[in-house]
Amino acid sequence: MKRILIAEDSNTMRSMLVSTIDELEKYTIVEAASGFEALRLLPREQVDLIITDINMPDINGLELISYVRNNPNYQSIPLFIVSTESGEKDLEKGLALGANEYLVKPFDPVKLQELVCKYLED
Repeated sequence: MKRILIAEDSNTMRSMLVSTIDELEKYTIVEAASGFEALRLLPREQVDLIITDINMPDINGLELISYVRNNPNYQSIPLFIVSTESGEKDLEKGLALGANEYLVKPFDPVKLQELVCKYLED
């Protein structure tokens, strides 16, 4: 079963992301409440997709993306940003750092499900 890492500091938003993906009934979810926690989990959990917020305490989502994209062990993992940051510069920066997709909160659950399936199809 494919595994998805969700890095989101808001318990409510993390729960919404988890329940949206759980509806698909074909993925295991690993949760991180911060970018730092996500970095600690990466060596211990093999993940097939990462979903991250930008605004998080300690290590933010952009720093997490930069780390993932510059580490040969993780650089091929698809990565989505789900953030309240909706400006064109934020989107461009996230994609330039290596995010595959950028969704703005409040996100469309069906769109997220479609993207997850698109990137994790066997």
